[in-house]
Amino acid sequence: LASSVVREIENYETRKSADNLLRILKEARETGVGIVVHNSPDPDALASALSLKKICEGHKIKTQIIYGGEISRQENKAFVNLFEMELTKIGETDYILPMINNLEKIALIDASKPGANNVLPRDVVPNIIIDHHPTNEPVRADFYDVKNIGATSTTMTKYLQQLEINIDSKLATALLYGIRTDTKNFTRNTTPEDLGAVAFLSPLADKELLSKVETPPMSPDTMDVMGRAIENREVYGSYLISCVENIRDRDTLPQAAEFLLALEGISTVVVFGIVGDQIIVSARTNDVRLNLGDVLAKAFGGSAVLPSKNGIAHPSAGGHSASAGAQIPLGLLGETEEKEKLVVLAKSAVKKQFFEAVGFEEKKEEKKEKKS
Repeated sequence: LASSVVREIENYETRKSADNLLRILKEARETGVGIVVHNSPDPDALASALSLKKICEGHKIKTQIIYGGEISRQENKAFVNLFEMELTKIGETDYILPMINNLEKIALIDASKPGANNVLPRDVVPNIIIDHHPTNEPVRADFYDVKNIGATSTTMTKYLQQLEINIDSKLATALLYGIRTDTKNFTRNTTPEDLGAVAFLSPLADKELLSKVETPPMSPDTMDVMGRAIENREVYGSYLISCVENIRDRDTLPQAAEFLLALEGISTVVVFGIVGDQIIVSARTNDVRLNLGDVLAKAFGGSAVLPSKNGIAHPSAGGHSASAGAQIPLGLLGETEEKEKLVVLAKSAVKKQFFEAVGFEEKKEEKKEKKS
């Protein structure tokens, strides 16, 4: 009886939230909704954006899905192609404010802080925020739903259900894949809500399409970065840190981190590289005592403002207990021609900040693992 009452209350709250979301979306019928996802969007962000677009289409509301960075990971490229997504990319030199001003509503999806790994200016207050990354900072929006669950796709599935929007096999497949990837096949941050969404979506999904998006070919760039991550690994107790130096594809870093976490005796992995004028960090752990989101926020989040060729740059970091990331602007250092010296400085800084944040004292005898 108690569980039935709890379910009813949860359904009522979700229905109320869904109605509020739809009310705000309907106010944008004239000029439409800008759906902004985080930079280099992953399947969870993309599937969630598709879902919000679907809700809008049912009410003849125009939409535009907007992102920054690169979609370079093979699975993400396959996702965009197989689900025929129309996306608007904002480059580093593009000025997004005129676009925002031409849209009646802005929705920030799979992110909760403007300017932190997304193209929105830091002082913009979105109309809608839907995310699943926990944050200790206040969330500012007319409507927000930030739950500590496995995937934003789970939240979007509930909204589609509550608003009685038809979920075709293609959208069901996208959402199912979004949940599976962000929960690492239900082994990371998975909640009963995620499993409930999966149970609902699975019978609707196209298994052949799911197989195609899950197993794209590995690019030469990905293989090269994986090789460098293995070659450059340094082990300190159960921690493994690897600098892959200068790279083009930031999406290879999480793949390398997840691969290296399988090494015997390793509980936490940090892989990082220089992409343009930023240090990009990806971390994974299976140590239940560690909250990587908090650790990386402490190590690399900060409030530093660095001069850069485009004005100012801000670091950002965070994520979940078992997986997290950071982007650290190099500022004017990023323009130096001495790339090797920059790599040495980056390695030293990342290791120092990370170990200070976890309270680990680097010992000389644990220094670099010898490789034969």
